[in-house]
Amino acid sequence: MNDFSCILTKNYKKSLEKEKIERILIHKLRYTSMKPHILWADDEIDLLKPHILFLEGKGYEVTSVKSGRDAIDAIKKTEYDLVFLDENMPGISGLDALAQIKQDRPNIPVIMITKNEEEHIMEEAIGSKIADYLIKPVNPNQILLSVKKNLDEKRLVSQRTTQGYQREFMQIGMTVSDKLSFEEWKEVYKKLVYWEIELDQTNEEGMKEVFDTQKSDANRNFCRYVSDNYNRLVNKQSDEIIMSHNLFRKVVNPLLDGDLPVVMVLLDNLRFDQWRAISETLGDKFRIDNEDIYMSILPTTTQYCRNAIFSGMMPLDIEKTFPDKWSNDEDEGGKNMYEKDFLEEQLKRLRRDVKFSYTKVTNLDGAKNLVDQVPNLLHNKLNVIVYNFVDNFSHARTDVNIVRELAENEAAYRNVMATWFKHSPLWEAIQKISEKPCRLVITTDHGSIRVKDPIKIVGDKNVNTNLRYKQGKNITYNPKEVFEVKKPHDIYLPLQHLSSSFVFAKENDFFAYPNNYNYYVNYYKNTFQHGGISLEEMCCPIVTLTSKP
Repeated sequence: MNDFSCILTKNYKKSLEKEKIERILIHKLRYTSMKPHILWADDEIDLLKPHILFLEGKGYEVTSVKSGRDAIDAIKKTEYDLVFLDENMPGISGLDALAQIKQDRPNIPVIMITKNEEEHIMEEAIGSKIADYLIKPVNPNQILLSVKKNLDEKRLVSQRTTQGYQREFMQIGMTVSDKLSFEEWKEVYKKLVYWEIELDQTNEEGMKEVFDTQKSDANRNFCRYVSDNYNRLVNKQSDEIIMSHNLFRKVVNPLLDGDLPVVMVLLDNLRFDQWRAISETLGDKFRIDNEDIYMSILPTTTQYCRNAIFSGMMPLDIEKTFPDKWSNDEDEGGKNMYEKDFLEEQLKRLRRDVKFSYTKVTNLDGAKNLVDQVPNLLHNKLNVIVYNFVDNFSHARTDVNIVRELAENEAAYRNVMATWFKHSPLWEAIQKISEKPCRLVITTDHGSIRVKDPIKIVGDKNVNTNLRYKQGKNITYNPKEVFEVKKPHDIYLPLQHLSSSFVFAKENDFFAYPNNYNYYVNYYKNTFQHGGISLEEMCCPIVTLTSKP
């Protein structure tokens, strides 16, 4: 200590006063020890000496004071990790001291210890955001448990999470290397999302890198699965899995047989991990009956996927059946102007003579109007709500730097989604919906992926601008890097021209033109895009819920 003091004084005596040097020294010694520092305030602190010795033996540093006033003064002078506070002390009470401590150090956990078991004392302490509440007499293990819960919880959870993922790492790796069905891919993706969210709550950067590598490997194998099986899966004779064009028929339509009204909320561009982020909020008002994943059709964009959902048809069939209501990529105007009409026609084909509503929300005024209309909507057997926020946010993130900073990666994107949802008019509307018995379906049209690796592609001026798929004629690309469809009719996609073809980016690739290549790559790298093939884009949530009584 003396040697350190001498060195510190020598280095700083010209610029720092003696008392400042002493504070730096104390701070340095405090944090290099890495011992959690506990303040214990109790007027009978001498009787608690065995408890203090027990904690010190477990590696904690404990400072004791005998009054609430002393505790307040100590908090102002020194940084503590946790406070034990007796409720009944001479001078100011423990509750009054608690209020002052929280005012000065709002984030410090305070554990109240008392002999008083009166309910109003507990309620006042809990209302003041105490970390724990212990009734005297307390034993050392009670104290240790409370300390660990408040100081070591993150470390212990992180350690347990890392160990859990390590155990499952090998199993997931062996599974994704096999030839899987889509049902098996759904389970793999659910596991990956679970561990991604769990690991994001730890500080284990090394383990996160391991996970990212495994997820990339899974995506590579999933893209191979889609390339090998997509044609068969979309064949008209195949109905083996839930996809965009049969989602309404296979999931929503059966619910119309029940007595309860059905509300279908399609939240545009909602990834499965983002669904998990908002599901906790929904759990207050709804019981989750079934959490499933369906496969979005290609291209994974609103124009193709959402029209397929509401028409119950593949895009080629929509074009043939409703030639005046289908728009190709190069056509002017909106591409999703007739969703209500498509839904009405699908209900007729399903012989559902039900009263229904269709509401599309694209701005804040429309969202507020939705909230006001909820009581009227629930008189219908079926209500469909399309809510555009996630897709709009995704595009804004690409174009606006401050939005990009808010959601710089998947974890931040999930957090933004969860925060937005909790305070959104959509959640306000859903809470109103929950006030009456009903069935709720939450789904999306497609997801998105954070793109990283550019692929060079060349095409004429009529080729569409999407970064994850291209449609047109005379497109030049490396066929080893893409999923190419030279005959779009084979996968039930319309043709812009007789010689048109489709190419889809896989994994986290994105298309870039050679002209102004570096600018283009730097601008779009690490943005969230959709239209191609990946677990994040094609494995979409479809969840059914029932309002709680």
